Amino acid sequence: MVADLLLKYPQSHLINYIYKCQTEEIIIGHEITQQHDLLLEHFSDPDIRVDFTEANKRIKFIEEKCKHSEAPFAGKPFLLGLFQKAFIESIYIFYIYDQEIYDRHTDDERSKSKELSCDYGWVRKHQDVLLLVARKNGKTPLIAALCLAEFFCGEKGTKALCSSNDYAQADLAFQAINAMREESPALEKVTRKNIKGIFFGNPKNPKRKGKFSYANKGNILKISAKTGAKEGKNIRVGMADEIHEMKDKTPIMPIRQALSTQDNPVYFELTTEGFVNDGYLDERLKEARQVLNRELERPRWLIWLFTQDSEAEVWQNEASWVKSNPGLGFIKKRSFLRSMIEESKTSNSTRAFVMSKDFNFKQNNASAWLMSDDINNTETFNIEDFRGCFAIGSVDLSKSGDLASARVTIMKKGSRKKYTLQKYFIPESKIADLNKDDKEKFLDWIRKDLVTISPGNENDFSLITAWFVGLYKDYGLRIYKVGYDKWSAVYWVKEMEDMGFECIRVDQSFGSMSEPMKLVEADLKGKLLNYGDNPIDRYCLENTALNINSKAEIMPVKIQSKENKKIDGSVTMIIGYRIYIDNRSEFIRLVEGS
Repeated sequence: MVADLLLKYPQSHLINYIYKCQTEEIIIGHEITQQHDLLLEHFSDPDIRVDFTEANKRIKFIEEKCKHSEAPFAGKPFLLGLFQKAFIESIYIFYIYDQEIYDRHTDDERSKSKELSCDYGWVRKHQDVLLLVARKNGKTPLIAALCLAEFFCGEKGTKALCSSNDYAQADLAFQAINAMREESPALEKVTRKNIKGIFFGNPKNPKRKGKFSYANKGNILKISAKTGAKEGKNIRVGMADEIHEMKDKTPIMPIRQALSTQDNPVYFELTTEGFVNDGYLDERLKEARQVLNRELERPRWLIWLFTQDSEAEVWQNEASWVKSNPGLGFIKKRSFLRSMIEESKTSNSTRAFVMSKDFNFKQNNASAWLMSDDINNTETFNIEDFRGCFAIGSVDLSKSGDLASARVTIMKKGSRKKYTLQKYFIPESKIADLNKDDKEKFLDWIRKDLVTISPGNENDFSLITAWFVGLYKDYGLRIYKVGYDKWSAVYWVKEMEDMGFECIRVDQSFGSMSEPMKLVEADLKGKLLNYGDNPIDRYCLENTALNINSKAEIMPVKIQSKENKKIDGSVTMIIGYRIYIDNRSEFIRLVEGS
């Protein structure tokens, strides 16, 4: 069938692309194949017209008028790859008849209609477009170029809106559009940009008439999920970038509804996979896959999901990487992807990010942090060997209901290895609330003096202060600084400072916790962190998951389904490492001089 269509439409990039995919000259995943099968049926559907005029117009506009603005392609023409041309064609070559739109227009308007795309009653079949593709495959520049093409090649008065979950991301898409406009003298000559957006009309030629004058009220604006007053807009082109960060459809629906008055609107959603569980993207992908499986009817929805068929093939077959990275080789560097795969083999946080962003595998946003081999370390040490040494203190405080943890991190002169000594605290009343397995563990740890009981219902923070003071009195440990979390700490910090300790608050956020958490992981893997084979530390590490954001930053959380377990020991390790990283040079100097 495809070969016959290629003879009938030799100029079609879409058919040529599908043909090369079917002959395995181009490797694609199962979900792209499903969309191709749906598109092929359109060519034989008597209710669908096929016309390449508008698709060719936009492809020609992009390749002749648009230029890249960022290295390594800055200043070069925007030459589209075959998969990009096929994607554009799939949007613009199929038309269906809509009686409602025909009835809305007068006989005079209908008689003036010449071209198919303006032939009242016939409209583009695909008006809602979802593009899921791995990062750095040119998705934002491609859709930005299409928005600019719509602005110039579409109807007079076309209004476009760039949207994302935050203003910075929305601005990336807007700036990509504007950079292409500025790179082209012909486009820049008939448009202007200000703080509000991009508009037609050149101030140097205010009396000019026609489509490219002030009389054309079309514009390109940007908006974020956090921006108010989204209702009331009337746009023809909508673009929502990185929708994986959206928790629900609230930011999206006003934009989609703003397209409802148009005959030929187009709404683009472009994204990679993300880490938000049960978010907007999860809902959209669930429905999209139902459409591809022919379980759900969404005839106006075009779905391009560049995905792998299995995670195993990523590790075993490099040739399969192109399934989720169609721009591999001419947009995205293969060597970069190889380096990310190698790094993923030794870093769980990198692996989760790469699987999500480079191969479009959904990752639980609370994925397990460490492997058993990373955690299991039976090495111990004698505190007597560290008499008079400098140490960094860290605490994770809890007034009630949770475990409190205190820790010192010590280093020896001439060694990169770190040793931690720890103490845990729990309110007496909370022991009875533990489940059977944990209760037995904690009673054993209490007998071994690994946990100190605070009488009553609350942790007594003065016991933590006494523990730090005792380390100095008994072993001469000199506490350089003490890191603490922000909860329930005001009076305890004052007590510690009265005893001569310098306390530093460590914010429990991605920006603060990511770097030290990664270093703790690396040191555990490299056996450069000796926690004295403390069973509570091991217990906490086993319960700790890593939460990842879109910037590849991580922070500790409890593993899902283990919400009643404790991770306080892991948190104090990370807090201690935060203080170490922020004061590395001075602390090492003290260690080497001691």
